[in-house]
Amino acid sequence: MISIRPSHMPIPLKKGEEVLTVAASSQVTDEHSLQEGLRVLESWGLICRNQSVSERKWKGFAGDDQSRFAELHHTKPARLKVFARGGWGAARLLERYQPWEQGWLVGFSDVSSILLSRLSAGFGGGIHGPLVTSLANEPDWSKDRLKAILFGESIPELYGDSWVNGVSKGPLVACNLTVASHLLGSRHTPDLDGAILVLEDIGEEPYRIDRMLTQWRLAGLLQKLGGIAFGKFINCESEEEKNTPHGFQLNEILLERSKDLKIPIIGNLPVGHCQGNAALPLGREALLDGRKGLLKIIA
Repeated sequence: MISIRPSHMPIPLKKGEEVLTVAASSQVTDEHSLQEGLRVLESWGLICRNQSVSERKWKGFAGDDQSRFAELHHTKPARLKVFARGGWGAARLLERYQPWEQGWLVGFSDVSSILLSRLSAGFGGGIHGPLVTSLANEPDWSKDRLKAILFGESIPELYGDSWVNGVSKGPLVACNLTVASHLLGSRHTPDLDGAILVLEDIGEEPYRIDRMLTQWRLAGLLQKLGGIAFGKFINCESEEEKNTPHGFQLNEILLERSKDLKIPIIGNLPVGHCQGNAALPLGREALLDGRKGLLKIIA
């Protein structure tokens, strides 16, 4: 069971606090979207530190491994660190010792690896949610949800589709399926005993998703869960495959690989690579109601 020490759970933010942008993955090429996202944070009364993350490049990454690691663990800490974009490269930073500190981290996709690693070390405050470059394009309800988590306000309930009935409570874990699959067997995978797991992905064909979920089953991880919710799986099924399926279609795979677990399951949760990427606080106690298709933060 995931265990977070009280000293490792950040207190809510207040207006006037500083924000550090972290480019831990691929090169930041969309300066306009970056600045638009920072303006959203500033509209909440936060102060975004002056940085030039879009100027860095090394082999397609936003700087070499040492530069990106140094930014993640900046010598001048900020209580809120927001990830600029996804892509690839964040997991490379996990090969060395991580001097985690209390605070808030926000992002998803490739930086799922960092969020999971930090959660595994017993630190709360990780939020699976919009990146800076995607934040401005989020609907108002999604922006308001992220702000509510950061500032300690009430978090609205979230709804998907009811797949398997049942009610379960447990610590919340949300991640990109592909990224998390490549952490299995390492110290960066958190204890999933009794957890409410939310998975999302993009650009993976159904057979690959089947292969990854089978890997989780072979590792005995899905069997430990208290409940599972599937978010958005974007561009994971071609039009040709939809019209002339040669095997399981996407939702059939998700359900077939999980329905025997005897836990509540919901699908189509508004989480992932979509406009309307609901922020989820990792490690917080959550309730999953399979009959209602409901996910609720309860502590």
